[in-house]
Amino acid sequence: MSDAGDTDRLAEIRERKREQLLTDAGETAGEGTAEPGDTQSTPSEPIHVDSPDTFADQLATHDVALADFYADWCGPCRQLEPTVAELAAETDAAVLKVDVDTHQELAAEYGVRSVPTLVVFEAGDVVEQVVGVHG
Repeated sequence: MSDAGDTDRLAEIRERKREQLLTDAGETAGEGTAEPGDTQSTPSEPIHVDSPDTFADQLATHDVALADFYADWCGPCRQLEPTVAELAAETDAAVLKVDVDTHQELAAEYGVRSVPTLVVFEAGDVVEQVVGVHG
């Protein structure tokens, strides 16, 4: 396959994954509003988790969250990064970035054995887990 074909295929995979994650999180692009009394708005950029406490606080703060367990050395993680950033910008789900090398305890707690692994949380509970970049 040519480089142009690879690029087109990667863009297609990203779009399908984005749509799947939006559907799994119960969101569609451009929809969703804050609940009455919700004082914490959802960030439009991914939140880089710096401690297990930060991770727990974010899960407690946001009804729906997507955790991207990644590693800096992981090629597929880098390929997925623009899609994850787009999800943060377009949905009401909080997007959390968790470096598995730095936070091995969080990776172990959620059974992350490969990267990238995306975990969807609703009300703090795991509702979906996707491992790898799927086509």
